Amino acid sequence: MSEVAATGISVLLVDDHPIVRQGYRRVLESQGDLHVVAEADNAADAYGAFKTHDPDVVVMDISMPGASGLEAIRNIRARNPRARILVFTMHNEAVLVKAAFSAGASGFVTKSSAPSAVVNAIRSVARGERAMSDDIAHVLAEDSLSTGSALDQLGEREIEILRQFAGGATTEEIATHLNLSVKTVQNYHYLIKTKTGTRTDAQLVRLAAACGLTKI
Repeated sequence: MSEVAATGISVLLVDDHPIVRQGYRRVLESQGDLHVVAEADNAADAYGAFKTHDPDVVVMDISMPGASGLEAIRNIRARNPRARILVFTMHNEAVLVKAAFSAGASGFVTKSSAPSAVVNAIRSVARGERAMSDDIAHVLAEDSLSTGSALDQLGEREIEILRQFAGGATTEEIATHLNLSVKTVQNYHYLIKTKTGTRTDAQLVRLAAACGLTKI
């Protein structure tokens, strides 16, 4: 990664909506110290762009076709454990926030936040700090006081597989999206059922829907 103080902050924008990317590219580049060096609209291209451009901060949506931003975060952090990734999404479900941080995100800001909040979060993440929008801080505070979710026992890879399964993807499609064998996905499927105490696929889908995973 480049020296932030000397050259400003280089940013990789990852979102599957071109209008969103265009709008926030203008917002970020109007700041003077923020420079969008690349864009991507899916998890695989995000990983490729990260390898090519080595940005100071990755601004990542969760909702994308195929593998989600959770998988992109996981892969980028596997390549570079020091990568700084800010999730920027419409979703505020506690299970997704916790999964994103578990995968290696440095911050989480919702798209309902003011542009200034996104800008400040990028600068905080670039300094190595954790950043959250006010609504996400509130969601996590409420979650810490609750009895917890049945999905709390799942890791970020299991959350991603459950998200895709609940969204209608087949075992073969999930395997392709995540570069796994069909057998591995089947094993994950069994483990997810065991950990969540669900006996049928229908129960598993209802649980995922109740926790907000099917909104992605």
